[in-house]
Amino acid sequence: MGRNKYPEQTLEKILDASTKLFIEKGYEQTSIQDILDTLSLSKGGLYHHFKSKEEILSAVMKRRAQYIADMLEELLGSIKADNAKEKLKKILHHLSTDAKTHMLDSVLSSQISNPYFVVSGLQTVVNLDARIIGTLIEEGVSEGSLQTEQPVLCAEVFLLLLNFWLNPALFGRNYEETEERLNYLQSIMCSLGLDIVDKAFIDNVMSGYKQMGVF
Repeated sequence: MGRNKYPEQTLEKILDASTKLFIEKGYEQTSIQDILDTLSLSKGGLYHHFKSKEEILSAVMKRRAQYIADMLEELLGSIKADNAKEKLKKILHHLSTDAKTHMLDSVLSSQISNPYFVVSGLQTVVNLDARIIGTLIEEGVSEGSLQTEQPVLCAEVFLLLLNFWLNPALFGRNYEETEERLNYLQSIMCSLGLDIVDKAFIDNVMSGYKQMGVF
């Protein structure tokens, strides 16, 4: 790849190529040279944007977080349902079956023991995703399809449990242990007035983990 007059385009190409390699080869097995060879880019061209492979992975993770947030906003505006509860269930179904999300998660799961990435993920869930989901829960409370108190806090609890407490890669759990916790999450959410976890969602989440090769 020749000299690029548009640094932002070069950065996007680096992230595109790196993400593809991380998915196909695995993060640990992908070298900086692999990325350079794929792009026909000089080391100087890459190091102008990223000082290390870890920095590239960090950017990939931030990109994934923005992808999820953008998708949530789009789904909020496009999905039709009888009420906010049903709309939220449809959004969760879409998220739990999204192929691109599963592919990116397969990369990030290899770094699940890295405190930086875990903390960054926690912050994204609380500061970004929960606020978006919380808005829809508030709508459900107003119309009566949901009965939970403190909608945004309930959204935080739900997403933190779903994305971290349930994550089998984080705790080394097997299929049965993970499914047990998903069923318990369903009970917890019902007790909080957020009855949005059903068997179809549980099956989708378990299928996603299997696709990632966690089990």
